[in-house]
Amino acid sequence: MTSGAFRVSVTKDYLVFASAHFVTFAGHRCEGLHGHNYRAHVTVDGGLDEESWLVFDFVELKRIMRRLCDEIDHKVLLPLHNPKLDVKDVGDTVTVAYDGQPRYVFPRVDCALLPIPNTTVEMLAQMLAERLWSALKAIGARNLTAIEMEIEENFGQSATYRMTLET
Repeated sequence: MTSGAFRVSVTKDYLVFASAHFVTFAGHRCEGLHGHNYRAHVTVDGGLDEESWLVFDFVELKRIMRRLCDEIDHKVLLPLHNPKLDVKDVGDTVTVAYDGQPRYVFPRVDCALLPIPNTTVEMLAQMLAERLWSALKAIGARNLTAIEMEIEENFGQSATYRMTLET
């Protein structure tokens, strides 16, 4: 008797987001604002659907991932849960202070305010995996067991978050 598991993966030229960010580090360091051309690669593990013999429809997975990438494309990525930062959304501007000192003022339309502690590639991978899972649940996806989200911030430089799913 043999056993196996199925997984489907998607990475496309349009599953990208060009965004600006900065990272706060241990101690009292905050890097300067800079940008990356991020790429997303997602893998979904699960059992086969008994009617279609698919883990999940590629077309639908690509559509959801494109929407998630588009939401943060050409934005300044700002973490809302960083104890070193004070991010204030005031009218049509966003102000950012680091360790109590004013640092940046951005047009609100150019910002993505994210529910993460830092805009590291690790945190972006986790956030996108969680957003994907929410979207999959909302459309009634079944038999999925894991999501693996890899976000590349530069060629050969990426982080992967693997999320085991409770169904």
